[in-house]
Amino acid sequence: MKLTDIFSSSFDAAEWETKGYQLPKFDIAAVREKTAKEPTWVHFGGGNIFRAFPAAILNDALNTGKYDRGVIVAETFDFEVVDKAYAPYNNLSLLVSLQSSGTIEKKVIASVTEALKADYQFDDWKRLTDIFRNPSLQMISFTITEKGYGYNDADLARGLKPVFAMGKVAALLYERYQAGQLPLTVQSMDNCSHNGDKVRNGVFAYAERWLADGLVPAGFVDYLKDETKITFPWSMIDKITPRPHEKVKEMLAADGFEDNNYIETEKHTFTAPFVNAEEVQYLVIEDHYTNGRPPLDLGGALYTTRETVDKVETMKVTTCLNPLHTAMSIYGCMLGYTLISAEMADEDLRAFIQKIGYMEAMPVVTDPGVLNPYEFIGAVINRRLPNPFMPDAPQRIAMDTSQKLPIRFGETIKKYIARGLDMSNLQLIPLTLAGYARYLKGIKDNGEPFEPSPDPMLEELQAIVAPLEIGKADQDYSCLHALYIRKDVFGLDLYEAGLGEQIEGMVKELFAGVGAVRATLHKYVTAR
Repeated sequence: MKLTDIFSSSFDAAEWETKGYQLPKFDIAAVREKTAKEPTWVHFGGGNIFRAFPAAILNDALNTGKYDRGVIVAETFDFEVVDKAYAPYNNLSLLVSLQSSGTIEKKVIASVTEALKADYQFDDWKRLTDIFRNPSLQMISFTITEKGYGYNDADLARGLKPVFAMGKVAALLYERYQAGQLPLTVQSMDNCSHNGDKVRNGVFAYAERWLADGLVPAGFVDYLKDETKITFPWSMIDKITPRPHEKVKEMLAADGFEDNNYIETEKHTFTAPFVNAEEVQYLVIEDHYTNGRPPLDLGGALYTTRETVDKVETMKVTTCLNPLHTAMSIYGCMLGYTLISAEMADEDLRAFIQKIGYMEAMPVVTDPGVLNPYEFIGAVINRRLPNPFMPDAPQRIAMDTSQKLPIRFGETIKKYIARGLDMSNLQLIPLTLAGYARYLKGIKDNGEPFEPSPDPMLEELQAIVAPLEIGKADQDYSCLHALYIRKDVFGLDLYEAGLGEQIEGMVKELFAGVGAVRATLHKYVTAR
């Protein structure tokens, strides 16, 4: 069984379906022909998250029979991805959805009609410029990570042939401007707050530099600023797409599916003809389009206002997901765990994050309306974090914790203060912040050392708690004041918030000796 078999006249669909493979219900050749003539969507970044999510929901939309255009991939960074992950398989891929039950669902994704190398050195660039000059184009989108929106003086000075992604996009938008100031929506689908602004800032940096250098007319910048022509909507995307999993590879091989080899490029992109991803996913998009849009809502995307997208993002990062991740990573490292899924089998840790979400953070969450916060947390706790296919580790999540605490916990505390709520309701969030001081010591609950995860402030913060010793009676804990007044770490002075002394008391319990982390965690979790 190979993906390219689908194009063979002898293709046996019944064999695939009998083995649980969901096949496209649309005419692939017809969709490719229509898309080639009148493209509507170009996506920059042909990696795993794109194939597992945006391409997959377009595939679902096509399966409804209510739409007939595919998506064209433009790769700006790792051109080997086109050569090794797209071309050999005629742009088809296999999406393997990893269920929390330990089973998998398999779906052939055929919504990608072309895969192009977005760079001047390749003939594909001419094809891209033709696409951008086509009035039918409605949307360009991105999953290139937040780093992909960067630029520097050297690249800005390259003129109309930049190297960075945002420069290439600006050059292609200039082609669209020259073709008659045609409308288009520039849509980020990357997992970063206010992502549309990041694309906008990158594109504008190039356009304004080129204007200053006399390379483009002022009308081009005016065109980009005209929201009847060009828009940069926000979105919130949430789906975990880990590296191709060995267990998945073995399960596919048992079916007789042969396109299960790993692919690693010279730039260390790790992929495969199949993509494995968690079953739960969310894509909430600001509905601000100037030339129509592909109906991704037919595949499950939610279109709404910018304000609602912001509420969903805030709900995720301050209540329903990110704070739970950080809390369990801090304690998971100290308790010797190396897998998040294994932590979810620990009754204390499971109850810890469940009560942080439902009991302490939920009272100040703003319900965005399009996603229910209670259901979101329920999916996180019952389906996402326990998933045995998700090889995520607390050590990875604990990276850069000092940069995460202000948003993930500080914002909730600020809302308690602003709304005049009873601060005594906060017990496990303070315990998380107390646990951070204990985590900084780099000693597990059993007394063994561990290496705290990389963090730009790690050495500085470790120096603050350096005088403290685990198991030493009657020691001076006054050094903690220098830690918990840090607004840059916690988002506010925790003493001014009325939580400093409470947190200090918890730290003393956590430092009592071997086994104190477990004992303290159990005490406060069961007391809630």
